[in-house]
Amino acid sequence: MTVALGKKAPKFKLPASNGETISLMELRGAPVVIFFYPKDMTATCTVQACDMRDRYAEFRKMGAVVLGISGDSIKSHRNFIEKKELPYLLLADENHKVCELYGVWQLKKLYGREYMGIVRSTFLIDAKGTLVQEWRNVKVKGHADAVLEAVSLL
Repeated sequence: MTVALGKKAPKFKLPASNGETISLMELRGAPVVIFFYPKDMTATCTVQACDMRDRYAEFRKMGAVVLGISGDSIKSHRNFIEKKELPYLLLADENHKVCELYGVWQLKKLYGREYMGIVRSTFLIDAKGTLVQEWRNVKVKGHADAVLEAVSLL
């Protein structure tokens, strides 16, 4: 299954920072914001996570669930949450299966080096489970506001 606007979002189950397993199917009935990010505690990922944190109350007022996904471990996610006071769950996709489903696990280049990694991307899924908006190769500045605006239009 490939991810496509207007189609059902790919289903998944992943371990979460609270010790539970989160299933996208179980979140039906609420809009879901999923942001994929490369690595806990790195500079840009921290800015992104904190921007989502700072707008979290507004997301919740609109009934939206916010989830962050990276390839980091649950232990790493818990440390990130504690250090940055993140109010939402982080999901561990250590084998990159969900990242592959959403097309964010890609070949990247940095300083002449090629490697596989997560391309910073965000997906908005409506209460019926349909992918209604996606942002790929996200530039962090202003991004949380753009996502919040999109949620407000649902």
